[in-house]
Amino acid sequence: MNHLNRGVVIVGAGIFGLSAALELAERGYGVTVVNAGPVPHPHAASNDVSRMVRMDYGSDLLHSRLASEAIDGWHRWNSHWGRSLYHQDGLLFLSSRPLEEDGFEGDSYRALCEEGWSPQRLGSMEIATRFPRWNADMYIDGYFNQRGGWAEAGLVVSLLAEDARAKGVCIKTAKVSSLSRGSGRVRGVVIEDGTEIRADRVVVAAGVWSPSLLPELNGFLRLSGQPILYFKPADPEPFRPPLFPPWGADIATTGWYGFPANREGIVKIGVHGPGYSVLADAPRVPPGHEDESRCRDFLSRSLPALADAPLHALKMCVYTDTFDGDFLISRHPEVEGLTVASGGSGHGFKFGPVLGGLISDAVEGRPNPYLDRFAWRSVGDPATEASRYPGE
Repeated sequence: MNHLNRGVVIVGAGIFGLSAALELAERGYGVTVVNAGPVPHPHAASNDVSRMVRMDYGSDLLHSRLASEAIDGWHRWNSHWGRSLYHQDGLLFLSSRPLEEDGFEGDSYRALCEEGWSPQRLGSMEIATRFPRWNADMYIDGYFNQRGGWAEAGLVVSLLAEDARAKGVCIKTAKVSSLSRGSGRVRGVVIEDGTEIRADRVVVAAGVWSPSLLPELNGFLRLSGQPILYFKPADPEPFRPPLFPPWGADIATTGWYGFPANREGIVKIGVHGPGYSVLADAPRVPPGHEDESRCRDFLSRSLPALADAPLHALKMCVYTDTFDGDFLISRHPEVEGLTVASGGSGHGFKFGPVLGGLISDAVEGRPNPYLDRFAWRSVGDPATEASRYPGE
């Protein structure tokens, strides 16, 4: 075997892996990132045209506060890159029930107000006036949060990789076949040609491929395929901000969320729910045939102006779900030098600007108030995960 010692090896060059690489390089580590394909990887959850950035998390203040820190980071990234890949168009959350009732929208609105933010409450008349594409007879209540928006996911990953290389990070294209272990600690990784890349520390940030390297994660992590639909209306202008910001509509019960028309005039709509049970290397196309009809049924009731728009594309994003929706960012309890950073659960991308610090603190064993929530833990009841955290 050939040997190369670079200090820290990170498996995976998605938002978890690259943000960690940048932070660890800043902290003085020699870092090698090994990714099983191009960056961004076409099958990775960090890819695609857009991801939602929000601090709306129901009554979950930990994620809301962490997302607020991340939004500050998104502005720093925009300034650093000299271009806006994070678009603060705000977010529209609509409800067919009064916000006073328990539910994601009402809980989020109350939590934001209690934290000192000022989301704008919307009644049916305000919805009809400000956001006329929506069926205001159906959605009688809601709010608009000015602090949030969406990020251009694939381009963000590409620029993070450029930044990492500029800081001396080695990004290697290869498939990791196994971890190199001995005497209770990790010694590096072995890639598919048999080469061993030696390191004192290893971070597994391989997304859907993490359980193949760490079988002990099977059961803790579940892969779920979530359909994504792309529509191309004849006139995209009514589907651009401020009339049409990123949105969620009765999201805890319907699962539907979406984005404004992009530069090419394409409107992306996703659904967050139990999803399809899939394997890591499954084709990124939904195995079922009912997703378009389900979406058009939702649109006919909620966004009738978009209900008959031509379908431009239909894809599937594969989530790496934890049983409780919280990330897994933790040292391995039995293997010294090994850290796992996975379990994005369909809502991890927005935290990109703060993930590097969280992962690096886990690698170094530094105290961090957020890491207690993301620590290695026992499997619990997964029944509520799909509705806890709307997707991206």
